[in-house]
Amino acid sequence: MRSVLLAAAATLPLLLGGPARAGGVSDATVTAVTDCIRAAAALHRVPPGVIAVLLAVEGGSIGRTSGNTNGTVDIGPMQINEIHLPAIARRWGTSVPAAREALLNNFCANVEAGAWILRTALDSAGGDFWEGVGRYHSRTEVYKDRYLRQVLTQVLRLRDRASSTGAGRTP
Repeated sequence: MRSVLLAAAATLPLLLGGPARAGGVSDATVTAVTDCIRAAAALHRVPPGVIAVLLAVEGGSIGRTSGNTNGTVDIGPMQINEIHLPAIARRWGTSVPAAREALLNNFCANVEAGAWILRTALDSAGGDFWEGVGRYHSRTEVYKDRYLRQVLTQVLRLRDRASSTGAGRTP
């Protein structure tokens, strides 16, 4: 898991909406992001490595939205679809506009909401972990299958990056 988190950290400048810097991101940034991922994972009982992989697959960033072909909008790093806004606002005890603002501009809030959506998807999958991961994206078979292929590709890419850089190896 550590190697996946470290390899995913290489994509942090994009996730955080900033330009990639020579030499990567600061240790403080990696620590803060890792802490957010671990806290959300613990709260919702999902593997932190899966959250890191989904962040990389989704490809969103702080302060940015993406339009979908169905007319909806995905928000922030974990590309939280706006259809979830009312439920997230209720969970957080806030208004829909305030929840949207947090998802858009607060990395930890976005990751927490994504972990909650993932947990809900996993719970709906009747014990089939990968079905639940696919449902994070869509319940429609063709979109779910395409997403799972993207997840697998990202896992393999991160594994290869971790092994080529020595990330996660203990001395």
